[in-house]
Amino acid sequence: MDALNAIFNRHSYRGKYLPSPVPREHLKIIMEAGLAAPSGCNKQTCSLIAVDDPEMMEKLHGVILPPAGETAPAMICVLTQRIIAYRDRCYAVQDYAAAIQNMLLTIVDLGYQSCWYEGHITDADRIGDQMAQLLGVPEGYELVCFLPVGKPAEEIKIRPKKPFEERAWFNGFGKNE
Repeated sequence: MDALNAIFNRHSYRGKYLPSPVPREHLKIIMEAGLAAPSGCNKQTCSLIAVDDPEMMEKLHGVILPPAGETAPAMICVLTQRIIAYRDRCYAVQDYAAAIQNMLLTIVDLGYQSCWYEGHITDADRIGDQMAQLLGVPEGYELVCFLPVGKPAEEIKIRPKKPFEERAWFNGFGKNE
């Protein structure tokens, strides 16, 4: 699949997954794509943990409430470090967002589906902190997102996007002449 195909065929998948395992070499390719993303001032604030061990998956899903991605055979957890790039500016959010997008596109390219779960685990209940503890994440890192990875067991429901003309213009806001 080419890059544009992956971009236009990526959708958030919240359905059930088939139980077939994701080969570790595919998880490595997905993570390498994430780590190849641009990074503000090259601080490389994003780190990743792939989880494919069924026992660890069960432990992690024990703290993800309400359940999300619970039937996926693997997941990738996204970590960030708050590192100042310059002038008190930190680009950690941009760094991990770019890494996540690269991984989501690679997941689709390899024939899998996923969904970006961030708010679900970073709200006041701090599920990401509980996940980080289970994974032995050291202080100074924050687990901000997880991506379930697997083959979809259900039809992919595509939500419509607003028309191009409502969100993109040429030579000024609202101009499409």
